[in-house]
Formats: sequence, C-alpha cells, structure tokens
Amino acid sequence: MSPVNLLPGAINELIATVTDTHRLTKADRYGMMAAILDESITEEERGCLDRLIRSLVKGRIQIADELSIVM
Repeated sequence: MSPVNLLPGAINELIATVTDTHRLTKADRYGMMAAILDESITEEERGCLDRLIRSLVKGRIQIADELSIVM
C-alpha cells in the first residue's frame, strides 16, 4: 500500500470550507479519509478532524451528494 501524502494546508482548507458551507461533499470526504490515514498529521489536525466528525454526528453539517461545491 502506498503512503498517503497530503498537500500542505489541505486539512485547514477542508475545515475552512466545511465550516463555511456546513456541507461535506464527496471530495471533502475523500480528503478526510486521506487525512485520517496519514500517520504524519499533527495532534492539532487530528483534533480538528475529530471535531468535524462530531459536528457530522450532531447534524450541524450535512452530507452533500455533489463532488464539490462551486462558489
């Protein structure tokens, strides 16, 4: 299995976009999956992803069926 390499700032961009739109697209979900599988992310980044998942569970964020949200 090849290692997952995230782009610098990818997690921050993901969090900012989802926080702004309150929607998680398919592209966002793939980004989250890659981030969760990346063993080199910081504890702060992992905490941000955990908060995002909690927001999903509580219904504060909707899952969108679109690939991405174009603004």
